[in-house]
Amino acid sequence: MKSIITLPATSQALAFDGEPSAAELDAIEREMPLIAAEVDLLDVEIALLDRPVTELDERRVRRARNRVLVERRNLTNRIAVQSGGAA
Repeated sequence: MKSIITLPATSQALAFDGEPSAAELDAIEREMPLIAAEVDLLDVEIALLDRPVTELDERRVRRARNRVLVERRNLTNRIAVQSGGAA
């Protein structure tokens, strides 16, 4: 039977200090409007789990889904502009 031996981290890529890097924090900040829209959609969907859906509820869901789509489009366009491409 072979033993498993752990090796020390020899590069910065292998060393993990448990904290997000500045680039990761910037990415999260850029995606925050989309994250907020997805959380709002999830809140609406959870609220409708245990009751019949009314016409007003259908509009709330549709509005929340449309907001998610708008934020996805905006994020995609921002990324395309930053990378020099056209969206």
